Amino acid sequence: MKILEAEHISKTYPIGKNFDAIHALEDTTISFEEETMNIIIGRSGSGKSTLLHILGGLDEPSRGKVLLEGKDIYSLNDKNNTILRRRRIGFIYQFYNLIPDLTVYENIVLPLHIDHQKEDPQYIQELLEFLGIEDKKDAMPDTLSGGQQQRVAIARALAMKPAIILADEPTGNLDKKSGEEVITLLLNAKHKYHSTIIIVTHDQSVSNIADRVITLEDGKVISDTHPL
Repeated sequence: MKILEAEHISKTYPIGKNFDAIHALEDTTISFEEETMNIIIGRSGSGKSTLLHILGGLDEPSRGKVLLEGKDIYSLNDKNNTILRRRRIGFIYQFYNLIPDLTVYENIVLPLHIDHQKEDPQYIQELLEFLGIEDKKDAMPDTLSGGQQQRVAIARALAMKPAIILADEPTGNLDKKSGEEVITLLLNAKHKYHSTIIIVTHDQSVSNIADRVITLEDGKVISDTHPL
């Protein structure tokens, strides 16, 4: 069943004073099925991060629409778009984006508090154990390795029990071993938490464990394969 759909989306960024423009995406139509691992690859400037941000409700397309569980997210007002995005999509970034003055536990439950929800301690403990950071619960982010910080970021993304996890170069700031561990954890999260995972990366090796590999070039999909 389709959970996320982008229909004929384009994104243009004007530059200069002579009506020049950068066409980051051009007439892209793509959809994603529930509980799948999807990899979007492409060189720098191919449009892959722009596509991810549009899919996640962070950057409105110049044309086209995005449907999340059948809802046109860009037809919503800013408040409702934010609520839908916060509750149904978890984000993971290359540089973790942890709050330095909060403990690991506080970082993980922050999305719940922003949404005025009370955390479920049993579920949060399960996440900590699943990600192998249960002994870091009270630690501060600057005492953790890069791989551990990314595990905290994954836990934070899963805290709201979202339907979709969007990861933008999640291994880009990690060594090879830590990067492989993070990708394995995301794959396991797909199975354990029934999530749809969409990862943007330039690392071709990640495609080996994907249900689907989408290749972008110059703002267009040039390949869409299902290796598994």
